[in-house]
Amino acid sequence: MANRLRRALSPEDDIVVVDRDDRHVYQPGLLFVPFGLATPAGLVRSRSRQLRDGIEFRQDGIDRVELDANEVVLESGVRLGYDVLVVASGATLRPEETDGLSEAMQGGAVHSFYSLEGAAALAGALASFDGGRLVVNVVDMPIKCPVAPIEFSFLADWYFNQRGTRDDVRLIYATPLDGVFTKEVCNRELSGLLGRKGVEVVTEFNTGEVDAAGRRLVSFDGREIPFDLAVVVPLHGGAAYVDRSVGLGSEFGFVPANEATLQSKARPNVFVLGDAADLPVSKAGSVAHFEGDILTRNVESFLAGEPLSSRFDGHTSCFIESGFGKALLIDYSYDTEPVTGRYPGRVGLPLLKESRLNHLGKLAFQQVYWHGLLPGHDLPGIGTDMPRAGKHLDPSARGR
Repeated sequence: MANRLRRALSPEDDIVVVDRDDRHVYQPGLLFVPFGLATPAGLVRSRSRQLRDGIEFRQDGIDRVELDANEVVLESGVRLGYDVLVVASGATLRPEETDGLSEAMQGGAVHSFYSLEGAAALAGALASFDGGRLVVNVVDMPIKCPVAPIEFSFLADWYFNQRGTRDDVRLIYATPLDGVFTKEVCNRELSGLLGRKGVEVVTEFNTGEVDAAGRRLVSFDGREIPFDLAVVVPLHGGAAYVDRSVGLGSEFGFVPANEATLQSKARPNVFVLGDAADLPVSKAGSVAHFEGDILTRNVESFLAGEPLSSRFDGHTSCFIESGFGKALLIDYSYDTEPVTGRYPGRVGLPLLKESRLNHLGKLAFQQVYWHGLLPGHDLPGIGTDMPRAGKHLDPSARGR
């Protein structure tokens, strides 16, 4: 976003990026670390080195945003005034919101791969796991990359097959949803694939307690799932400073915004990008990328005193690693569910179908991320709006 704005705006316009550290993590790679397919060191680069010349980087925490004063107050006490503020602070893990989860994670009874440290620790736990009940549990939605826990289940099936111990491992996927995914066609495909791989699915399981000593997950309705090893995706929330900023955020620190223009509902000169947004769309990297294009144009329009004419259609595109060198691809929007076909057009990668091409696409995406997305480049042949060509759409389906 900052790199796009630097190209779009006048050199006299100051762009300042504030972040608490200089460690930018390629988050899609976290999924591969527990299975020895990636290393933590290979997923991290300097934040500041990803920014174009002419962008100021301040390494500092944020205490709060004062909307009436148009100021960001840093933890160091420095106040930064702004004409436009873009909140792009992502989502954070909040294990403390679930009884016993923080203690279970600290004690090693429960693991999560949603952080560098967690993914690395889980690699060790899997390596020493010879058999028993392995439970993958999503505490609540929304979470970053909602297909990642499903991908973990697929890769766990592959991993134990490779080790020759799959028959000794009982894989269970527990979700608070009434299916493994929120979209009907995609849910049917993924549920079927989990079933064929021998992964049991427990739906509408709302985790209220993690009992590390008893090795069990307990739902609010009293159901229990015993485990020998649990991989839990904790409740997610926004950045803590959003909670401390009067009027900025909603429950759990996400920022409500217009779903089309990405202009916050708090103030017209505040916009929101990516996982920080409280929108009816997946918290996925592709969403942040497509939103960035829309938001760049809308910030330009706002600064020029013009109407915000660029509109985000909820475009989401996601590779789903399914193990054994294959992956699926889904592509959808606010108004169009994932369907079969090809992406990004009639000639392209297969949608909602396991293929080697999709797996290679997922692996290649890391280089696209570092050298294409972060510098703010457009990707050839891949537009911001969800493409309809190549998709097997219901004739009655209409785009926005």
